Amino acid sequence: MPDPGAVGPLPTPGATGGAPQRLRGGVLGMADIAAATMANVGPAMSFFFGFAFLATTAGVASPLTIAAAGVAVALLGNTLAEFSRAHPSAGSFITFVGRTFGPVSAVTTALLAGLGYIVAMASVIAISGGFVQITLHHYTGLDFPWIVWTLLLTGAAVGLMLRGIVVSTKWAGYFFGVEMLVLVVVSVAALVEHRGSLSAAPFLPGHITHGLSGLAAGFPLAVYLFVGWENSAALAEETENPRRNVGRAVFSSVAIMTVSYILFAYATVTGFGYDVRRLGASPIPFVDIAHDTLGALAFLAYLGGLTSTLGVLIAGINSQARLIFNAGREGLLPSFFGYVHPTRRTPDNAIVTFTATALLIIAGWGLGHLLGADGGPMDPVVFFTESSSLGAILILLVYLASNIALPLYYRRYRPQEFRTVRHLVLPALGALAILVPLYYLAKPGQPAPYSWFPYAALAALLAAIAYAALLVRRDPGLAERVGSIVADAE
Repeated sequence: MPDPGAVGPLPTPGATGGAPQRLRGGVLGMADIAAATMANVGPAMSFFFGFAFLATTAGVASPLTIAAAGVAVALLGNTLAEFSRAHPSAGSFITFVGRTFGPVSAVTTALLAGLGYIVAMASVIAISGGFVQITLHHYTGLDFPWIVWTLLLTGAAVGLMLRGIVVSTKWAGYFFGVEMLVLVVVSVAALVEHRGSLSAAPFLPGHITHGLSGLAAGFPLAVYLFVGWENSAALAEETENPRRNVGRAVFSSVAIMTVSYILFAYATVTGFGYDVRRLGASPIPFVDIAHDTLGALAFLAYLGGLTSTLGVLIAGINSQARLIFNAGREGLLPSFFGYVHPTRRTPDNAIVTFTATALLIIAGWGLGHLLGADGGPMDPVVFFTESSSLGAILILLVYLASNIALPLYYRRYRPQEFRTVRHLVLPALGALAILVPLYYLAKPGQPAPYSWFPYAALAALLAAIAYAALLVRRDPGLAERVGSIVADAE
């Protein structure tokens, strides 16, 4: 059975009653979307605030855990690349799942992905101001409220995004370049400083705390470091030759990030003398390494953290808002989200609404802290961990659905291209890899609020399915519009 969306858009009008609006096509190259993808990963931000917990869980061999996570993410990348080769779309996972399982699954995925990414991005928005507060307090002793910096930085990022995809993507790439330069310089300096104590211990399985169980427990934490790897798929409509370049951007980004994280982890573990307990007690271990190694030049590490949060803000909201935009123009979400600025060709309504909703989540979370039993202000670093964990559950469900969908999609629409390894074995392994972090995020016995998150995710899933079923019943034409707008169609 042919897939109409794979060869061009259906003649069916958009949800607004006219021709669906398009983004500016072909203005980004492979290097642009790869840089945007890695900026979305935000290696400095992710590593600064995630590695201490990972090292405490996995032990000295945490670099080995990161390598395993890199392989798992590459499996997910195969799914994204194969879907994008067949049916490139700004809708990314929403389109891929919807084309395979039908309109109810498309609407459900749109709601889960939208909510998951907004909740996860709220953590980044909060930590952007939080990191400025930490930096200023360290160097000046001032303790200016982090929320003010958050609002200023978020406003600047949104302003860049509304100017156009080329401008904002270039800036995200610049910020990524700065953070990578800092991370590599500090890591190499730390290894040179401790060259007399270099060891292969971080790469030996025997040094993983509690063996395979320690690897499994640390695995989801390592996978978190890569969140954002899927950025390039949502930029397909604005990318030249998306069927080829999206996949290349995904694999090159995952490879570079895997090697880089292993370097950063090895340098950090070595810098702490393989003392995992002391490393885990550090609020930001990599910054401590920078202080020990570079002395007064340690401010570069703070600069890298700041540029990282800015890069994630721009690249993350840019790509994730486009999923909501595409769902709006196809009628999966209100048509308001499907608006494109007439000259800049940017999805302004989706970008602004996405960001405003994330800020409202931060405000609600903060209010909950003030009215809660402790009655204290919200710590942006703690919120970063909490919010990203909740968002990750919803996002992982979308990843899982996409891996299940790939072999069914190729069997149904492109049977002549079906390959057992690429379209069955690899997505099956990717699905298994997703189940590990899902289990550790949802397992019982966790402290609050983490113990509440699986129930919140389940409630969101059930509500999304109910809404999707109702919408499809009211709008029978929705089935034809799902995935009808192909990125490279004229």
